[in-house]
Amino acid sequence: MHATSGAAPPPPRPLDTLQFAMPPMHESVADERRHRKERLAGALRIFGRYGLEDGVSGHITARDPEFSDCFWVNPFGLPFRHVTVSDLVLANAAGQVIEGRYHVNQAAFTVHSQVHAARPDVVAVAHCHSVHGRALAALGELLDPITQESCAFYEDHALYDSYSGVAVDAEEGRRIAATLGSRKALVLRNHGLLTVGDSVDAAAWWFLSMERCCQVQLTAKAAGRPVLIDHRRAAATWDQLGGDLVAWINYQPLWRDISRAEPDLLD
Repeated sequence: MHATSGAAPPPPRPLDTLQFAMPPMHESVADERRHRKERLAGALRIFGRYGLEDGVSGHITARDPEFSDCFWVNPFGLPFRHVTVSDLVLANAAGQVIEGRYHVNQAAFTVHSQVHAARPDVVAVAHCHSVHGRALAALGELLDPITQESCAFYEDHALYDSYSGVAVDAEEGRRIAATLGSRKALVLRNHGLLTVGDSVDAAAWWFLSMERCCQVQLTAKAAGRPVLIDHRRAAATWDQLGGDLVAWINYQPLWRDISRAEPDLLD
């Protein structure tokens, strides 16, 4: 044991000298486009790490900052874990490739383009056939407010209560977009999850968090009877955790990890 000297501790550092990441401001359209493409390639690799890829199913799209009805998307048939910035494909609202060397998955892109069209505030849309998301979707259930994390989706996600096979027509995409409305997420019955955000980071975080919430809910219900958080507290928690800025902040450790561990994604 060291004897205390009784000296006063050093003063705390001024808050303005401490680092805290916030969404960047872009000086040009080209800079913003590059940023979105980097984050898109990184998100795809993270999804690959988490095992969210299932064959050629699953997409993340990012709206181009200049051509608002065109979207960057992962190439058809290329593993998530291998995607680089230069591999990304730019497609128009009809799914026609404008820039890039690969095809796009027309079935998935049809849904994404309709969601983007209905939600001009949305920069990115994420959809994958994740295991726990599909399990909850097979039950036709929504997330219950049983954890702090699930409260971020409280009254902010919906169930698309229909399944008509692989969505390949624009009308199906419009119905999905209408069900989403102004919310951040959907459970597509017998299909999986879909999330949106005002950045790639936010959309990706919401998908990852929603998938974990599905896992927790399924596990809790298998073990017993989960205790619901009451409406007032669930709504208050949504106020604290349900915004896209919170999602962006939560996502930054994942971005820092993938961009440092796999810098070739920026090629």
